[in-house]
Amino acid sequence: MKIAVLKEAAVAERRVAVTPETVKKFMNVQASVAVETGAGLAASYTDEAYRAAGATIASRAEVLADADIILAVQGPDPDSLAGLKPGAWLVAGLNPFGERARIDRYAALGLEALAMEFMPRITRAQSMDILSSQSNLAGYKAVLDAAAEYDRAFPMMMTAAGTVSAAKVFVMGVGVAGLQAIATARRLGAQVSATDVRSATKEQILSLGAKPIFVENVAGIEGEGSGGYATEMSDAYKAAQAELVSAHIAKQDIVITTALIPGRAAPRLISDAQIATMRGGSVIVDLAVEQGGNVEGSLPGEIVERHGVKIVGHRNVPSRLAADASALFARNLFNFLSAFWDKEAGRPVLDEEIGNAVRVTQGGKVVHERLLQ
Repeated sequence: MKIAVLKEAAVAERRVAVTPETVKKFMNVQASVAVETGAGLAASYTDEAYRAAGATIASRAEVLADADIILAVQGPDPDSLAGLKPGAWLVAGLNPFGERARIDRYAALGLEALAMEFMPRITRAQSMDILSSQSNLAGYKAVLDAAAEYDRAFPMMMTAAGTVSAAKVFVMGVGVAGLQAIATARRLGAQVSATDVRSATKEQILSLGAKPIFVENVAGIEGEGSGGYATEMSDAYKAAQAELVSAHIAKQDIVITTALIPGRAAPRLISDAQIATMRGGSVIVDLAVEQGGNVEGSLPGEIVERHGVKIVGHRNVPSRLAADASALFARNLFNFLSAFWDKEAGRPVLDEEIGNAVRVTQGGKVVHERLLQ
């Protein structure tokens, strides 16, 4: 069983899909690992470190020759995969909705493409979940990026010259990234508040020492679906929520938005009119900027200023912590493949529950039901 690891070619991508640590783990299950020359350099993993762990370092053509499984962070250009044997696995974050044409080409190449972002949110798959591991780092880095752009201190400071007030940080969206953003801002000494459309997140916000901002005493969320996601909000609730959030944003120094919807554009959370109510020097970090943005006027890869407020729209935020992000991503991939490793077959054999969840192409066709609707 030969595992090939590719050097990432996407813009602003510094991560790598395997580390020396996981190379050794793959060797322990009798797999060979071939890493493309320079694949880990941007994440501080040298070719020498991979060799010492037991990997072969070679050109892309040599790495791909006779490969059974190809590991990558982002889906590679299909043109660079020509010559792969039919049935080879491609395991990566494939962005199936945003890169549907590329998925079709993987099918045409005869690859069995496995989209790691489709990993089901079940207990036994937690260690395989790339969205959680990478979002956790993104939430942390978002706070540091905000601090870098904010021209005041985060914690309250008592000095002989007077008191410096604590920064007020508002986190919109309390998923994995939002929770880490809350925790990080609290560690830096900020006064933190947060909101989410799911009322069940109130306890999580409180447990981190932050203030939940939710509409009270208004009939609103008619029901909650599986996993605590809100299924419907009344018009009265929506109006009350918009008024509450607008009034709260006007008092904040830093706002971090994290709301994403798989397969759809990110929801708009902050309007230009709301930005105009914030004081000069405030900062907004839009973690959803690459999917259309939660903030009106945010631009991918840029820091723009509107009404004296900086709007930070860095691309690929986990990649800005490339070494740690790679280490977690690589462990997710190893945990996934090793969980299904069949010693007799000498390769992983997926079960139906997880296999059907992540498999997007097989036998020359696109097979995932979410891509066939």
